[in-house]
Amino acid sequence: MSATVKDPVCGMEVAPAQFETVYEGLHYAFCSEQCRQRFAANPHLYIGMPGVKAPAQQGVELLKRRRFQLDAPLTARDAATLTEELGAMMGVRAVGIEDDNTVTLTYDLIQATAEQLEAKMAEVGARLGAGWAERLRRGFVHYMEECEVGNLEVRPHHGHGH
Repeated sequence: MSATVKDPVCGMEVAPAQFETVYEGLHYAFCSEQCRQRFAANPHLYIGMPGVKAPAQQGVELLKRRRFQLDAPLTARDAATLTEELGAMMGVRAVGIEDDNTVTLTYDLIQATAEQLEAKMAEVGARLGAGWAERLRRGFVHYMEECEVGNLEVRPHHGHGH
């Protein structure tokens, strides 16, 4: 057995027993619990099917941009902490905070999930204190609700004889 194997999610070389799992009789190892969870949720996004390469194997990025507002401004120090912590997550491509209360996250859906981002925000928010764990969660959930409502909204059709 080789000294290292390739993490199918992020491509890092890792020890064969690190964060290991077995899927369809094949052994896989991961650099982190985050990669193992991503794989477990959608294995064929990373390993494909016989004769068909998976998006991750093709180097595809599925970038998602979320922008949401907080109900209160972050201090400069808290904003820097949040930016640094989220920015260090695998798959996060950019973190921006405008006017101290508008957060913009750009991340690769192949490498990070909304649940993982939400968990990291809760963790950072708990360290910041002053109710930030709940404030960050509410901001994130509010964004999701706005998107769902926006997707249901009936819009006028143009060019249909009107």
